[in-house]
Amino acid sequence: MPSRRPARLALALAFACLTAVAGCSDSDNNSGSSDSSSAPASSAPASSAPASTAPASSSPPSSASPSSNAKAKISIKNFKFMPDKLTVAPGTKITVTNNDSTTHTLTAITDKAWNTGDIAPGKSATFTAPTKPGAYKYMCTIHPFMKGTLTVR
Repeated sequence: MPSRRPARLALALAFACLTAVAGCSDSDNNSGSSDSSSAPASSAPASSAPASTAPASSSPPSSASPSSNAKAKISIKNFKFMPDKLTVAPGTKITVTNNDSTTHTLTAITDKAWNTGDIAPGKSATFTAPTKPGAYKYMCTIHPFMKGTLTVR
């Protein structure tokens, strides 16, 4: 009876090679860009992928300086307010954009100063910062673990 050892070894080697090739082919699966001018997957280390998923910074990550008649922005993404701490002048118009795949709110806990109501995915809502200086805590009433602070001064 002939030995099956070489056939099994060849089959195991073929499986290992196919698994390695299949794993490499998906390593450049970025949702942000699909143009053909991007570098091949083998030229970018896997550890660089998380850095490219960071949101573009239209405002500072932790706070912004207050200014009169200013407009401020808060983005909702990955169940987080960005920035989650924002400083504005009294009466500043603040636009909240929901970049998540589910509905959120941005609702003041302190003094019930504002409530955007439901903001559907891809939509925005605008509210006016209180005229009274202070720190106003807020949250998403649908997802209470989402919190932030608006400082008016």
